[in-house]
Amino acid sequence: MRSVTATAAKATSFARSQSAGKLALKLAAAAAIVTLSGCSWFSSKKDPNPPAPLVEFAQKLRVQTAWSVSVGKAGNFTFTPAYAAGSVFAAANDGTVMRINAQNGQTVWRIRTDTPLTAGVGTDGSTVVVVGEKGKIQAFDASGKPTWNAQAPSEVLSSPAVGEGLVVIRSIDNRVTAYDADNGSQRWMVQRNVPSLTLRNAPGIVVGSQTAFVALPGGRLSALALNNGGPRWEVPVGDPRGTTELERISDVSGVPALGSRDICAVAYQGRIGCFDLLNGNVRWIKEFSSDVGVTLDDSYVYAADVGGVVTEFARDTGAAVWRNDKLKNRMLSSPISAGRAVAVGDYQGYIHFLSREDGSFVARLSSDGSPIQAPPVSAGQSVVFQTKSGTVVSVVTE
Repeated sequence: MRSVTATAAKATSFARSQSAGKLALKLAAAAAIVTLSGCSWFSSKKDPNPPAPLVEFAQKLRVQTAWSVSVGKAGNFTFTPAYAAGSVFAAANDGTVMRINAQNGQTVWRIRTDTPLTAGVGTDGSTVVVVGEKGKIQAFDASGKPTWNAQAPSEVLSSPAVGEGLVVIRSIDNRVTAYDADNGSQRWMVQRNVPSLTLRNAPGIVVGSQTAFVALPGGRLSALALNNGGPRWEVPVGDPRGTTELERISDVSGVPALGSRDICAVAYQGRIGCFDLLNGNVRWIKEFSSDVGVTLDDSYVYAADVGGVVTEFARDTGAAVWRNDKLKNRMLSSPISAGRAVAVGDYQGYIHFLSREDGSFVARLSSDGSPIQAPPVSAGQSVVFQTKSGTVVSVVTE
């Protein structure tokens, strides 16, 4: 079951006439609606949107598992692997943090933090950062030696962004905080308004060009200057629409996809688009709804919508090159370019490979049978997935 639970933002002041009991009941019902929308095993009734059966096809692409390592279970959180300096970094809810040789899967080091973790690893290869319960930030050097601790304003659900001498973290109270990568001292903090209901899978941050690009609830993509947190530009990827709070959820999902000249993002119940890196001017934008984020390569942008339809867009124009609707309701991860194919994980731990040319199936691998919810990452010549049960798997294509 995908972690898309609507939650009440902790920092928001609710000026409502309902009693506390009625408000709690309302939020519980909202959470149930969002969470259970794709899950049939909690009810004896027939699922109105059953997962599409696996399609049979003739394999056209040679793919193989280069290596796999168990890091530990994700629990109720999403743990995204990271790649830097020739290594894959991964973490688990029980506090395990690993550095893995990306070429052969050998463990470089494995440590255990003193608190359960709530988000994946952020690293630039030199500084390795994880966040634990109640927002405890822990940093390590490249050898796994602890270097500093800090405290986030509240719970953190998305991986830290590390780069250009800073660690940038977004907490669920919608504060974006930057810490010195060397000693953990706070450099700046930006506070944003919090919608009353947001998706549980928190939007992420990417750092580049002296800027932190922050995906935000409420459908905003914000560019903040790394030196002081000042705004460079901000654009709407999704505009809250509808009359109910559930209908008005329009969070930017996943981590924005950063290119050399543009940055692309997608919103739940919103749009997908690419924007000029320097000023935020719209290159193209289209109606789309996704809760898993977007990726790109030199020519295309890839996204899976909330129904499980995978689309490849032309990066320069936004024209849809192809759509694959054979994975509907399989609760997909974000798709990612993998050589001549596009790879995407699903709720049963399958990794599907689609042709970059026309979106047809060209190969399929199985992992450990547990959901692949975390976004995959490119790691040199391979693509790395992390499953809910904690298998970190590197796959290569011919």
